[in-house]
This record gives sequence, structure tokens and C-alpha cells, in this order.
Amino acid sequence: MSDTRRRVKVYTLNEDRQWDDRGTGHVSSTYVERLKGISLLVRAESDGSLLLESKISPNTAYQKQQDTLIVWSEAENYDLALSFQEKAGCDEIWEKICQVQGKDPSLEITQDPIDESEEERFEEMPETSHLVELPACELARLEEIADLVTSVLSSPIRREKLALALMSEGYIKKLLQLFRTCEDLDNREGLHHLYEIVRGVLFLNKATLFEVMFSDDCIMDVVGCLEYDPALVQPKRHREFLTKTAKFKEVIPITDSELRQKIHQTYRVQYIQDIILPTPSVFEENFLSTLTSFIFFNKVEIVSMLQEDEKFLTEVFAQLTDEATEEGKRRELVNFFKEFCAFSQTLQPQNRDAFFKTLANLGILPALEIIMGMDDLQVRAAATDIFSYLVEFSPSMVREFVMQEPQQADDDDVLLINLVIKQMICDSDPELGGAVQLMGLLRTLIDPENMLAPTNKTEKTEFLSFFYKYCMHVLTAPLLANTAEESKDLPEGSTKANPVCPDNFQTAQLLALILELLTFCVEHHTYHIKNYIMNKDLLRRVLVLMNSKHTFLALCALRFMRRIIGLKDEYYNRYIIKGNLFEPVINALLDNGTRYNLLNSAIIELFEFIKVEDIKSLIAHIVDNFYKALESIEYVQTFKGLKGRYEQEKDRQSRGLSRYRRDARSLEDDEEMWFNEDEDEDDTDAGVEKRVEEDFPETYGKYMGAKKVKESEDKENLPKRTPTGSFKFTFSHSAGAANGTNGASSKPASSASPASPNGSSGKAASALPSTPVVKAGLVGLVDYPDDEDEDDEEEEDDEEEMSPRKRPRLGS
Repeated sequence: MSDTRRRVKVYTLNEDRQWDDRGTGHVSSTYVERLKGISLLVRAESDGSLLLESKISPNTAYQKQQDTLIVWSEAENYDLALSFQEKAGCDEIWEKICQVQGKDPSLEITQDPIDESEEERFEEMPETSHLVELPACELARLEEIADLVTSVLSSPIRREKLALALMSEGYIKKLLQLFRTCEDLDNREGLHHLYEIVRGVLFLNKATLFEVMFSDDCIMDVVGCLEYDPALVQPKRHREFLTKTAKFKEVIPITDSELRQKIHQTYRVQYIQDIILPTPSVFEENFLSTLTSFIFFNKVEIVSMLQEDEKFLTEVFAQLTDEATEEGKRRELVNFFKEFCAFSQTLQPQNRDAFFKTLANLGILPALEIIMGMDDLQVRAAATDIFSYLVEFSPSMVREFVMQEPQQADDDDVLLINLVIKQMICDSDPELGGAVQLMGLLRTLIDPENMLAPTNKTEKTEFLSFFYKYCMHVLTAPLLANTAEESKDLPEGSTKANPVCPDNFQTAQLLALILELLTFCVEHHTYHIKNYIMNKDLLRRVLVLMNSKHTFLALCALRFMRRIIGLKDEYYNRYIIKGNLFEPVINALLDNGTRYNLLNSAIIELFEFIKVEDIKSLIAHIVDNFYKALESIEYVQTFKGLKGRYEQEKDRQSRGLSRYRRDARSLEDDEEMWFNEDEDEDDTDAGVEKRVEEDFPETYGKYMGAKKVKESEDKENLPKRTPTGSFKFTFSHSAGAANGTNGASSKPASSASPASPNGSSGKAASALPSTPVVKAGLVGLVDYPDDEDEDDEEEEDDEEEMSPRKRPRLGS
């Protein structure tokens, strides 16, 4: 059946006592053979599927509310509701239910909800005690009425009887007339009794009573009764607040009187629930569940009525984006939209989708872009809240809009995401409350997890390319500005000054937020963020913050590096080795001294991870360059473990290389066999070489040149580390300063390897069997002091036996 009379929404009550929308369809009452009885059937209007099949049980208590609602419980914790589009349809189905149960359709409830103990109690009582007789509505009997109302609250059956009695005699309006009389006479005792009566009537939890009490001519008197709480010395002034302080602002005049009345009623009932009545924990659970439902359905109606009035919303948007609109007026318009979106959160998913699609079609995002660029802080804050609703609803819709912007605007600064980033950076709140909210929205937008819509498979690639091209430089600007080098070309022998880290707490918090977002990018944007870090030398700049006096900021910088190392990506590892980027981390560990704190534990965990995962290139680099500084740390076995891993790898490779050297093969053949047998070999050497050339174009040629000369270098020519007494290292700021702590004492011949990733030349590269860097340091692999004599003899023999063809190649 498709007529509007039978059109209904099906609701179920969830665990949080909120109504969930199960769909819209058409209801009918039919005999169902399987259920052996007349049943309510609701078929979806979209596809005809069965939304509800419920047998009308003779013992189920059905309740009619607000003329268009039928509510009942199918099981102990399963409440259902049908919300009809028209009263006539509700009446028709209600009559059918009453007919099946043999009840009078004029009743609002078909059964008395009696539990077993209640039933037993009433069986023992005389027949007459089922009736609730109300005393005459007079001043002298107010105490008697109050006692009666309070006494029935513990009994479901008596609550029902009292509610029926109150409705049938128009008793509520008589009580409110008495209230006005008591107030005129300043009869405090009578007013205190009326407070108890009205509060008790609310706790009866009956929609029919609410409709009377919350009507325009009664609601202010109800609020008045609730002002005179006997527990208070002086009554509260709720009516004064509602009539004088709380102002109803119409940004655009609302012509629909029903809508206006519904808005007023909802605001006042919400005020009664939230402000006047005690919190739910004070009284029995679910005493006011019907009041919550009353407010919920009112809000649904308000949003629907506003949404359907396209002229109203179009006018709001027009004024919102009009440059001629006064600032005060625009502020009110934005606040209206914020309130409107907040109301929409009470809607069920289907209604909420329709609501936001309406806003999108009307141009909410271009309007937000305009108002987020304004100077008024209140307007921008409200616009941010609206933007958060949109991002939570549909990140894809927002992404689609922002990707079209560069085609329409020349200036990157006016892009919506850049406006959001700038608002985050410029947050004036000392605690950065707004910045934290905006950072969460940015994370949602750049999260690949919600870019997997099958309808648009290219969304991830396109949006991330857009973000890194147009927005990433705006996000990292404060970080780069606060970690800029103080002095670059210092004379030889002078000490480098440590950069002054941001000591301002607010700045430190902002940088921590930015680092948190960048750390998220490292985990989720492998390709784009890797290019960005390499091109901007970003990790070096981030590690400057290890010097910050704010430990939380130093930890954020360390976490960023930990995520990079956690990827176990050799491109990142070579970048870290080349830039000597463990230096600031080890300096921070040594500066921390013997203090046992979070920074100490986090740094040790970083090295423990490298040890456990056996990241050979990093182990070799750390042991070669920093072991003497770290060997005194014995309260954990991490650094001894690193040394042990290093020695094992060195021994294994020495045995393998010595075996090949005893053969009369050429060096190139030795290398080939050694690589083929290495259990850690990577099959992507060619790709690696190509990526190295892309990542480090300036030094790639030098690597390949160094590869050819290292065989002929004597052990004595290798650079030697001369650490200072405290093992404190100087953080080299130029990306090419690879020889940081070692260069000072190197012999002249060490210059033959300018692009070596660390100060130990071939030593540090010895654990990189799967990369070109390893090949460059192959012979140095076994050139350790304990093998020096043997190596010298072997090299002399090799030179005598080697063919003339090979000698120029090694010495080139």
C-alpha cells in the first residue's frame, strides 16, 4: 500500500536509550500463517523488503503518543516505535491493534504493564483499589494531591491509572490555575506542594500529559512550579531567564508559525530536562525516557521542515557569502548554521545523509572557504565547527571540492585546506584547543583508510599528490622556521652553535602537533612523505628539536625518527647514515645522564629495536661511530648486544670473503659469488642503484668513483675516530658533513672517499650487502686491526699475481 496515510518510519530503542531509524516504508495489518495471528507488516518504500513483521499479541502493551506514534516492547529489552506521516494512518492501525486485543480505541495504552510481584499484590487487594481517585483541585488539598502523586511512582499500574485520571478530568490546567493563585498570595507551602506534584507528573513519563504541559499556554506555568524546590532557600528564576535573557534570533524571518512554535517548545523542554530537573542518577532509570523521545522527534521535525524550505536556506547562504553583509549579521548566520548542524546530529544516518547533501548542493563548502578567511575569530571558530561536521560526514566530499580549487585560484593561500592549516598554526588559545580539533580533521582528510571507495579508485593518489604539492609546505613552515641553522659557513676550528629551540610553550605545543601529523604521514604515505623528507632534509631539521627544554617536544622528534626506522626501509637507512643523524639522539642520551625518565627509555627502545630487528646497516654505523661513547652504559644490554651483532656479522663476512680470496678469481667474480651466497641478499639491486641515484644525485657519481679506489687503500689510510673525553658529538648541520667526528684526525688519503656515508669509510658500509654502498666498501669489510698483517701479505701477493688489465681499473 503506497498511500501517505500508511507511510511510517520504524524505530528501535538502542542500549543508550536513543531511537535508531530502521527505515521508511508502508504499514499494513494482515493475518500471517507462520505467526498464527494478525501481524503488523512494514515494507520498505525503496525496495519492498520487509522492515518489520510483528504479531499483535493479546498481552503486549501498545501505547499511542503524540497522535502519530505507536510504541511497544516485543521483548524485555527490545522497544519498537512506528512514527506515522499522518494522524489518520496512526488511528487506523491503532483501531486494528485495539480490535485484536478487545480494547477501547479511545485509550492511549492497551495493557497495564504489571510485573509478577505487582500482579500478586493486586490480586490480594479489593477491586476498588485499582482506581485512582483524585482529590478535588483546591488549595486546602494540595498536600494530599502531592502525597498521592509521589506514592504512585513506584507502581507501574498505578502510574497508568493516575495518568488516565489526570487526562480525563483536565486536571493539569486546574493545578496550574492554583499555581497562579498561590504565587499571587505568596503561599510558599502551597508552591512547595505544587513543585512536588508537577515533578511527579513529569515522572509519570506519559507523552499525552507532556503535550498538555508543554503547550504554549501551560509550559511557562510548569517552569514556574519547578522554581519552588523546597530544598532551596530562594526560588530559582527560570522564567525570567527564558523570557528575558534567552533571546530567539531569526537570522532570516521564519514565516511558518508551526515551525516557530516547535522551535520555542523544543528549546524550553530541553531547558527543563537539562537545567531544571535533577540528573538521571538521582531518580529511577528511564523515568524520563519519553521526555527524551519527545525532544528527539521535535528536533527531527524542525530539521526536516527547515530542509524542505529551500527559499529559506538559499537566502541564508546568499547573505552569508555577500560582502555587503554586516559583521554582526554574518556572525549570527554562521552561528545559526552551527546550531543547525548540531541539531542534525540527532538524525538517523539516512536523514543525516539527506541533510548534508542538501547543504552541499546549496554550496556550503565555498561559503565556508570565504568565512574561514575572515578576521572575526568567533566567525572562524563557528565555521571550523561546521567544517568538522562536514568532514565527519563525508571526507571524500571535502577532498573532491579542495582538489578542484587550484584550477580556479592562482594563490595557494586561499585554498580551503591551507586556510584550515593556517588557522591551526595561528590559534590564539594558549592550550591550542582549536588547533587540536583542526589537526584531527586534517588527519581524517589525509588518512588513506577512508579513501578506499570503490567508485573512485584514484582518489588516494590524486589527493595525496595535491596535498604534498599545495599544502605540505604550509604545514611544515613553522617547523622549518624554528629549526633553521643559526650559522652556516663557520671558520675552521670554531664550534658550531646549537640552534635555539623554541622555548615558548605554545610554540612547542604547535610543533608537537605538526610532528604528530608528520609521524602519521610516515606511517601511511610511504612514497610521498619519503620524497618530501629526502628533498627537504626534514629529519635533520626535526632532530634539532632534541635540544628543546620541553621534553614532550624532544619525544615527538624522537617518535618521528622511530617511525622512520620502524619501516626498515634501506633508502631511509642510507639517508640516516649519510647525514650522521644518530648524533643528536646519542647526544640527548648522554646529556640526559643517569636520569631514568621517559626520554631515556624511548632512546634505548629505539636502539633495542634496531638490535632485535637486526638492521645491519644501522648496527654497523652505530658501532663504528658511537660505540666508545655508549659502551659505558651497562644498566641495559642493548649496546653490548649491538656490538655482538656487529661482530657476528663481521666474522661471517670475513669467513665468506677469505674463502673466495684463496681462489684465483678476479675481484668482480669474488664479489658476484659473495653476493649470491649472502643470505641477506636483496633482489632489487638494480632498482636500489637507480633510487640511490635519484635520492642523492649530487653524490652518486662520487660513490661509484669511491667504489673503484677503495681496494687499493691501505688500512693505515682509513679515517680514525678521535672522540672527545665526554664522548659528546657535534651535530653537523650540512647534509654532506658525513665525516662529522672523524674527519679531524683522518690522514690525507681519506679524501679519496668524500661521499662515504659515515666517518669510518668502508666500515660503516660493511653491513649493507644489498646496496651499491656495500660494494664500495667490500675490501674494507675485513680490514680490521686484528687482520692487518694477514691483509698486507695478501694484498702484496694479489698485486704480483693480478693481470695488468686489472691494475689500472682498481687504481682509476
